[in-house]
Amino acid sequence: MTNSWTDIKNADLIIVMGGNAAEAHPVGFKWVVEAMQKRKAKLISVDPRFNRTSAVADFYAPIRNGTDIAFLGGVINWLLSNDKIHHEYVKFNTDATFLTKPGFALDNGIFSGYDEAKRKYDKATWGYQLGEDGYVLVDETMQDPLCVYQQLKKHYSRYTPEMVENICGTPKDKFLKICEMLGEMSAPDKTSTICYALGWTQHTVGSQNIRTMAMIQLLLGNMGRPGGGVNALRGHSNVQGVTDMNAYAEVFSGYLSAPTDNDDTFEKYLKRCTPKPMRPNQFNYWSNFPRFFNSLMKSYYGKAATPENNFCYDWVPKLAGGFDVLHMFELMHQGKMNGFLSQGFNPLATVPNKNKLSAALSKLKYLVIIDPLETETGEFWKNYGPLNDVKSEGIATEVFRLPSTCFAEEEGSLTNSSRIAIWKERAVDPLGEAKADSEIMALLFMKLRAMYAKDGGAFPDAILNLTWDYAQPLEPSATELLREINGKALADVLAPADPNNPGAARAVLVKAGQQVPGFAMLRDDGSTACGNWLYSGCWSEAGNLTARRGLEDPTGLGVYQQFGFAWPANRRILYNRASADKDGKPWAPNKKYEYWNGKTWTGADVPDMLPTAAPELGMGSFIMNPEGVARLHAIGMADGPFPEHYEPFETPIGVNPLHPDNPKAISNPAARVFKGDMEAFGKKDEFPYAATTYRLTEHFHTWTKHARLNAIVQPESFVEISEELAKEKGIAHGDKVKVSSNRGHIVTKAVVTKRIKPFPVNGQKVHLVGIPFH
Repeated sequence: MTNSWTDIKNADLIIVMGGNAAEAHPVGFKWVVEAMQKRKAKLISVDPRFNRTSAVADFYAPIRNGTDIAFLGGVINWLLSNDKIHHEYVKFNTDATFLTKPGFALDNGIFSGYDEAKRKYDKATWGYQLGEDGYVLVDETMQDPLCVYQQLKKHYSRYTPEMVENICGTPKDKFLKICEMLGEMSAPDKTSTICYALGWTQHTVGSQNIRTMAMIQLLLGNMGRPGGGVNALRGHSNVQGVTDMNAYAEVFSGYLSAPTDNDDTFEKYLKRCTPKPMRPNQFNYWSNFPRFFNSLMKSYYGKAATPENNFCYDWVPKLAGGFDVLHMFELMHQGKMNGFLSQGFNPLATVPNKNKLSAALSKLKYLVIIDPLETETGEFWKNYGPLNDVKSEGIATEVFRLPSTCFAEEEGSLTNSSRIAIWKERAVDPLGEAKADSEIMALLFMKLRAMYAKDGGAFPDAILNLTWDYAQPLEPSATELLREINGKALADVLAPADPNNPGAARAVLVKAGQQVPGFAMLRDDGSTACGNWLYSGCWSEAGNLTARRGLEDPTGLGVYQQFGFAWPANRRILYNRASADKDGKPWAPNKKYEYWNGKTWTGADVPDMLPTAAPELGMGSFIMNPEGVARLHAIGMADGPFPEHYEPFETPIGVNPLHPDNPKAISNPAARVFKGDMEAFGKKDEFPYAATTYRLTEHFHTWTKHARLNAIVQPESFVEISEELAKEKGIAHGDKVKVSSNRGHIVTKAVVTKRIKPFPVNGQKVHLVGIPFH
């Protein structure tokens, strides 16, 4: 979430798409309501169903699920064609002036460099032209046909309002009305924001869905500004915190890229992860990668991590391939995994293809469930009739259930949608044999370490030397853990040497043993330890900043700097240097946020910029990119530097209307599909309808399983269908119906509703069914 819940009140226009904020985030949604009531902001809802957000919106437009890029690409085309972009912002804050390589092309839905056998792109023709000095070549006039701006116009010129209507089923007049409403937000004194959730992420083009909207916000000049941004509405309580701490294999804590098999030396790894600036005078903040990584290794391994042994880099796993959740279950399904620890996770109810998951779990030797409540995953082996029709006697997996604590039974910090870490107390003691997750993990670790110490092993070093200096090793406290995550000085942290007087004594910035005040104090020489650089500053010598509850808002912009701790550096809006023009002046008086006062960057927030970088230096607002600007042309994406519409793999129309004569470009050609999964996809002839899944407020995620009050207000499952489909199939309201995919079925009750309408798409009628996911 680039901005915050409280900042939404500053928006002049809010679009909710790829989510249903009024339903799934009813408390945070009050800030949308405040913007509508106090600023007379307008609310747009774009969704396959007329949902609870649509019911309070000023304008609603339907969209066939899985076609968001076609819709948003059409918006980009309209903004460019009607000159409704913030030109000065775009020129200073994006790569619009950069020259792309002459070999880059899109041919009938396939980008240059495609390898069909590997389903991957060779990206050699993507990206920018570089000069002899190593910097990107630019065209300040943005007239060169190879500049990103002209390439963008060319790419999205195909996304006409007629094409949008044909692909999305969105009436042309409704689509154009939304374009006009968004176009008004290109004025310097206006900002719009987008709120999205799983409706955008859970797709085979999920990352590109989100990126397309980010591109719109860049063209409108709305990133890094109050009332702007791209706001991911994260799930309940702590899903942001889990992501930040990176409890998965591709990255370490703080989104530090994890080494792979190719990173066979420490030097090679650091070179890959530490970019060089691509334009003059750029901050290029990832140049600090060695500081963050080495401090993380000191946090892991303490005295064992030294400059001489590359801070124990050789102890870190070098993964040969993907180990995300789908890949883990693929390996499990192939019989290549012995055991699985499922901690606060219920994959059988949340990961696609229940039958494959159940078969995979059946091939394990053991399964460990760490959860406060019973889960479907923990009982995958148990026959529940039609709900889970398995042969229990044929499943040899041994299942261990370790009861953990519910949120009210534990102390610690949570991180929510706004990137704000908030400390909470323990309200009640755990029931029965339940233990906090940290205690469970500590018990497992200490037992493992004792076994390695006694019996040895192929490589015990990484286990035996792990730092574990908690007051109670079997039960580390939440306060110790958060202090460790914040980081501390292991030796005096000194100020940089004076280049004019290199022999002069250097000031001590942080004394040995003290908590560091922020990640700017981290060093790559082993003098600092930090469990997550993004959270550095959350527990400084000033104490636990996540426990703060101050409601001071001196600017009236909803910037509550004394409430909790927002990563990074307690910054409430990311990229906020972009809230001022290239000369450091606010774009408009009513949108004043960060600005240059002649000596330093200042304003309502912690500046996302080198505080002393004068505007004439030309340092860009997007300091995490080596270019210093945001990317409209992004080579980091697996499926193309510009988002392109591809149909879902189970498309109900069987063709991509953008490329009707290219069967290879129907669905995302670079999406990873495991062997055997392609055959499990349904075809339109047998499965002609589209389905969308969603949450209900009354379910509160899945509380109806365990909370009686929730079950009372929403007592049974159902499927929503249109009046037209009900008439076609002879279904009455309340009838029991069977809903099937190529991988299984459910039997449930039909709710016949006006909230869903069929989509006229590509000369045919596509019916939609809606299924609450619980």
